[in-house]
Amino acid sequence: MQTLELRGVQKSFGSLNVLNGINMRIEKGEFAAIVGPSGCGKSTALRMFAGLDQPSGGEVLADGKPVTKPDPSRVLIFQEHALYPWRTVEANVGFGLELAGVDKKEKKKRVDEVLEKVGLSGFQTYYPSQLSGGMKQRASIARALVMNPEVLLLDEPYGALDAITRLSMQNELIRLWRGTGKTMLLITHDIDEAVYLADTIYVMSPRPGRLVARIECGMERPRNRNGDEFVRIREQVMGHLDIGSYEI
Repeated sequence: MQTLELRGVQKSFGSLNVLNGINMRIEKGEFAAIVGPSGCGKSTALRMFAGLDQPSGGEVLADGKPVTKPDPSRVLIFQEHALYPWRTVEANVGFGLELAGVDKKEKKKRVDEVLEKVGLSGFQTYYPSQLSGGMKQRASIARALVMNPEVLLLDEPYGALDAITRLSMQNELIRLWRGTGKTMLLITHDIDEAVYLADTIYVMSPRPGRLVARIECGMERPRNRNGDEFVRIREQVMGHLDIGSYEI
């Protein structure tokens, strides 16, 4: 697994200053989350870890080495599943292996294994149009997992799902994380989601994004969303966000 780090990172797009002096460190195998208002640079930070954007100043590091380009060891999962509608679940999930030249027997073995992990065993021949929203997102996560990355970067992966499916998928994600030990970094607007999932929560200010708090969630899992410690941490995050003074 990889350690991820931002050291004094700044990011500007022309005259627009998006990130201002961000310092952040996610340890190997940790589940971390970033919360903050819209436009504060959360997704920009995630894209820099993925190697899709470069900082205007400071350093982006993975295991102490500069991140300068995309790497298959770090996979970014978006809110939209982006499955190919003309390919079956099996063909979608195995697409990366196909590009990598993995032979058919090995590809099928790895695809079947990862589909079982995400609860889609038996849906190999289904097309995206035949799946629910939650199942599509599971297929998207399976497509990332089949490449055996060291890091999963999740950009609001459940933002488009209904509330009940979202809660179910949060439990699925915890199960996957505990089963694989991968480093995970989640971007979310949902404070309860961050408190329920993450070991560490990073809270960012409005643009230009600054890190205003690092909150450790030491609760045992599964977590009680109505428990005293859960409520205390939720209120701590909300206090740093100063909810009510701006839209989140």
